[in-house]
Parts: sequence; C-alpha cells; structure tokens
Amino acid sequence: MTVLDWLLDSDPSIRWQVMRDLTNEPDEVIAAERARVATEGWGARLLALQAHNGQWGGGSYHPYWTSTTYTLLTLRDLGVDPNSEQARRAIKLVRDNVQFQWTETDFKPFFEGEAETCINGMVVALGSYFGEPSTSLVERLLGEQLVDGGWNCWAGEAWPGEESTRSSFNTMISVLEGLLEYEKSVAPDPEVTKARVQGHEYLLERRLFRRLSTGEVIEPEWPKTSDFTRFSFPPWYFYDVLRGLDYLRAAGVDPEPRIDEAIELLVSRRDADGRWPLENSHPGEVHLEMEAGDNQPSRWNTLRALRVLKWWER
Repeated sequence: MTVLDWLLDSDPSIRWQVMRDLTNEPDEVIAAERARVATEGWGARLLALQAHNGQWGGGSYHPYWTSTTYTLLTLRDLGVDPNSEQARRAIKLVRDNVQFQWTETDFKPFFEGEAETCINGMVVALGSYFGEPSTSLVERLLGEQLVDGGWNCWAGEAWPGEESTRSSFNTMISVLEGLLEYEKSVAPDPEVTKARVQGHEYLLERRLFRRLSTGEVIEPEWPKTSDFTRFSFPPWYFYDVLRGLDYLRAAGVDPEPRIDEAIELLVSRRDADGRWPLENSHPGEVHLEMEAGDNQPSRWNTLRALRVLKWWER
C-alpha cells in the first residue's frame, strides 16, 4: 500500500484534505468528501457529544482537551464544513449559551474571547472559521503585539503587574493562525497582514526552533510536555516545528533559506515507509483517539508533512 493509499484508507476528515492538498481532485469531489465529516466518523462523533447547553466537556476552556474550545479546535482541524447544517446548529448553541468567565461575576459570550492572548488567538480562529468573527478581538490582538514581533499570554491584561516583554512560541502560533483564519474567512486587512508578517519574521529569525541569542535549540521551560522538535496531533496550544511550517505554508509565505533547517528536521523524521510518527501526544482525557499512539505512524502528521514538502519543493 502506498502512503497516499494509506492516508485515503481513513476518516473523511483526512481523505478530503489529501484530495485537496496532495492529489488535486476536482472541487466537486473534494466538497462531497468534506461534507461527510459532519455525518460520519470523527467529526460526527464530536458533534454528537455537544450538550444541550452548547458546551463540550462541561466548560468553555477547561477541562483541557474536552472543553468547548478544544473540541471546536479539533472540528476545525478535521475541516468540518462550517456551512453544514450540523455545524451551524452546534455553533448557534455555543453562541447563544456558552460564556467565558473573566471574574467571579463577569461573564462574556464565547466568541468575544477571554483575558489571555493565547486563548483569544484560538477564539479568533474559531469565530472566523465558524461564521462568528470578532473584529474587536482582532483589534485587541493587534494591540497586544510585542516589540519583538510576537505575542505572549503574560503580556495581556490577564496578568497585571507580571507582563512579559518577550514573545512565546506557544502563544504566537495560536495568534498567527487566528489572524490568518480571519483574513481568509472574513476579509483581508492590511493591518492584520502587517502584524502576521512581523510574526513570520520572529519565527524565521529563529529558524523556527532556535534561540536568537545563542542559536541553541529552544527547550521550553513550560509546559514540560512541550518540545518544539517533536510533532504532535492534535497540537492543542503547543507549538512545534511541523505546526510552524504548516502555518507558513497556509499563509503563502515563500520558502526561503531560513526554513532549510526546519525542513531538514522534518525530513529526518520520515520512516522507511515514507510515513511520519506521532511523537509527542499531550497527556489528558480526550473525546476520541485518532492515532495509534506515540512512536506509531501518524496519518495526521504524514498528511501535514507531505503538504509542507509539496509547498517547499514547488
């Protein structure tokens, strides 16, 4: 079985992205396969787990990996059609019922965001993708961009008196993905593009995983399960090199020499059968298992790696 056959012998959420990104099937074929995500397999299972109050997992952001935020992030990763009847019904429940708690007495609608920059990056991505965009939240993210070009959760109003002046890769990737989704799904915006380009430059100056000051590979101090050189899926809020490369591809950034080493790292992880393993799954309860486990071949990582290489080799 070829790698492409192995990828296609899977869930509709993987098949439709293979058809779009790797085999270049006709649009109507891709659309038909994508439509199945909401009615079959992983996408349908996740949608069916939504409670009558609009939540998943009993909360807006917690518990990790099963809450409303992370379930919607997974549905976006699966590529469920936001215009499908099932997705529209689910998003209406979220919009009308789910809130973020800022203080003991202050609650805000889900798509208006939270106090932390990283969470707001996720919410901008979700709102833009699912048809509930927040321009005010985008403007807030633009105002929180740091001098070095990136973002950090500790730079926002969630941590008064403890603000950081140095960007975080984990926060940055969530914000960049959110701003890109806003431009793709809502409208291009010169100020948003400018902010994203500054974020690109932050990543590129660091070769996607090295310290600017010493050139050493970055070893994140927190959280302990974070490792930029080992590839995860779902990524949740964690940055890694594959996620960074896939973002640059999606953003239409032209391949350039500062990405060379990250590509070499990516290629080095391919096994003898042409597949990539799951390397660093993050502990915690999940709604469903989509992979066989760490150190086993991963369809999601293989799909993402192959489309990155296709972008790089063009």
